[in-house]
Amino acid sequence: MLIKEFRVIMPLSLEEYHVAQLYSVAEASKNETGGGDGVEVVTNEPRSDEKMGSGQYTYKIYHLASKVPKFIRIIAPKGSLEVSEEAWNCFPHCKTVITNPGYMKDKFSITIETIHREDDNGTIENIHNLPPELLAKREVIFVDIVNDRVENRDYKAHEDPSKFQSTKTSRGPLQPNWRETSRPIMCCYKLVTCEFVWFGLQGRVESLIQKTERRVFTNFHRQIFCWMDQWYGLTIDDIRAIEEKTKHDLDEVSVCVCCVHSCIVVECASVCTCECRSVCACKCVCTQWRIVPNTYLLSHCSKDQREM
Repeated sequence: MLIKEFRVIMPLSLEEYHVAQLYSVAEASKNETGGGDGVEVVTNEPRSDEKMGSGQYTYKIYHLASKVPKFIRIIAPKGSLEVSEEAWNCFPHCKTVITNPGYMKDKFSITIETIHREDDNGTIENIHNLPPELLAKREVIFVDIVNDRVENRDYKAHEDPSKFQSTKTSRGPLQPNWRETSRPIMCCYKLVTCEFVWFGLQGRVESLIQKTERRVFTNFHRQIFCWMDQWYGLTIDDIRAIEEKTKHDLDEVSVCVCCVHSCIVVECASVCTCECRSVCACKCVCTQWRIVPNTYLLSHCSKDQREM
């Protein structure tokens, strides 16, 4: 088990961050569905938690088949390319648990617990109240949305806080010393605990997971700041309407694995069962689809079955 606490400083108020985070999660979900499998929003509803209080509960399934090479899809064990995510957003306290119940079961999990604090520059030593044995294992990492290195594949000039200036608030571009000069200011304390029980691979995979989480946190929070003109002024009611529309839009998307296009099924030659023949918007004719909203299963589809 590997434990890291990422402290993400943001030049926003707590209320602004709440709206910005929810908006950006919805946008990221839409961006992940396209060109292959994506995000299936199973549940999005109000729910109470004994520890965190009242908030919003979501359950998502990430379909990863199109994110890997074809030979991996062929040999991958059943259930290994679907990841489940449960999230409790009881802002300012949030929790996300990621698992692979179809294959790894209780041998794999990523738990992210976040506490958000206003007027905070990341100076609270043990905000998650870890016991001494876990505190000794925890590593603290500060995430700087301006000065941290961004990989070339992730960099976008319009998502660079050192170049962006909001037309609605006039905030930005952020300077190298922004953490000392920006107001408002707040901190996201993200405690990430990951476990991958597999002999010979555990340490390497857990380190890779933590490295990936840092990359995700960096890119996501750069987007939050640079998408300011899209979310600024929205209310929580506006966000819930956006979330509902996102769920509806994702439910309408089916995926044609043979040509790796995200397609809307526009015609079906017979009753929609696993034996049907469906014509997708990308003009690829596939056989043996199972037409179920957001269930992406193509049993057989070879190159000679394509009609482009």
